[in-house]
Amino acid sequence: MNHEIVESFSGLVREKSIDKDILAGIVEDIFGMMVRKKYGLEAKFDVVVNLDKGDIEIYLERSVVENVEDPNLQIDVETARKLSGEELQIGDDYVEIIPLAQFGRRLVTTAKQNFTQRLKEIEKELVYNEYSNSAGEIVVGEVYQIRNNDLLIMHNKNELLLPRGEQIPKERFKKGDTVRGIVKEVRKNTSGPMVIISRTDPRFLERLFELEIPEVYDGIIEIKSIAREPGERAKVAVESSDDRIDAVGACVGMKGVRIHAIVRELNNENIDVINYSEESLVFISRALAPAKLKNVQLDQENRKAVVTVAEDQVSMAIGKGGQNIRLASKLTGYDIQLVKEGSEYDIDLEEFKTDLGEEFYNKFVEAGYETAKEVIDADISDLVDETGIEEEKLTELVELIKKEYEEAEVDEDDDEEDEEEVEKPKIEKASS
Repeated sequence: MNHEIVESFSGLVREKSIDKDILAGIVEDIFGMMVRKKYGLEAKFDVVVNLDKGDIEIYLERSVVENVEDPNLQIDVETARKLSGEELQIGDDYVEIIPLAQFGRRLVTTAKQNFTQRLKEIEKELVYNEYSNSAGEIVVGEVYQIRNNDLLIMHNKNELLLPRGEQIPKERFKKGDTVRGIVKEVRKNTSGPMVIISRTDPRFLERLFELEIPEVYDGIIEIKSIAREPGERAKVAVESSDDRIDAVGACVGMKGVRIHAIVRELNNENIDVINYSEESLVFISRALAPAKLKNVQLDQENRKAVVTVAEDQVSMAIGKGGQNIRLASKLTGYDIQLVKEGSEYDIDLEEFKTDLGEEFYNKFVEAGYETAKEVIDADISDLVDETGIEEEKLTELVELIKKEYEEAEVDEDDDEEDEEEVEKPKIEKASS
């Protein structure tokens, strides 16, 4: 029966990769519980488990006495001598091996149920530790279920979650597709650990660089910062520790083969690779490429930069929907504000009245703010004091104004370009 029980326990863990010492410890604890349940909490015993031989031995120790008061803890001298075959004396300890059959099927079945439960808890802990230690690393799995646009990914027989918000926009998967992502977060739940993976996290792009570019993996080229708008565009600042190696060239590869492999993985996300510089002026200039800057004024204490560009460079500096300047701000860590050379574009705050709502619009006006640029340029703490709007809400409103302002500025430049094109004479090719 001993061998049968150990074999049934071992069968439960063969596919779980649980250490034998841990398994033996669990078995000892469970059978110890069985002994206490049968012989009392004060029982003296020892449980020896040999998984290799498939054997469990339980040794019960009782004191040799003349008159037995508690048979679970004591044994009379005559019985002890008869069972042991030794001349034991009163006060000696008598040790006997308790066969598992003596515990009864019901108690053994309870022990097996407890063992199964303990295994599940250990398995959860092992999964949690495995993925916690892999945070920020790439995992490759297969889509086995799609639930409310969230993907359930099977990886090493473990279920991972790729939420819709961590998927690249416009990217679609079907059951059976292979998916790569990084381990972003591991949460402890009552039902087991929940492993969240991501394809939008900047670290995913960083790991892809390490996979595709040996110099990055070897540490010769260091990724200094990353800014992403997943599925649309990304900027990556790199620096080489070896003067003989061009960081940007190595990342792009011959005919762009290296960067194209990453672009395909990210659903054709455009990636700008630029050389990092510790000089903020130089770094900001590179981050805003392809636009050419006229002047950059830095407020290093508040991490702000006012950039002046020629009229024909405004749309390139801002980018489609303000994308270029947003990414440059994230990449450099500076709040970049654009000024057109020779004139300063602005919008009356009344244009934002509908978006802001009458209540918040009136608070800005009462505080003396009449244009969009006045609000954007103001310090957030001053705005809080002057308008009385809570900082979290105020930040949301300023971002709204800033986004609309940048888009409107781009539209104005586009209109000016259209007007110039209209004034050009139309030349038609003569028919032959």
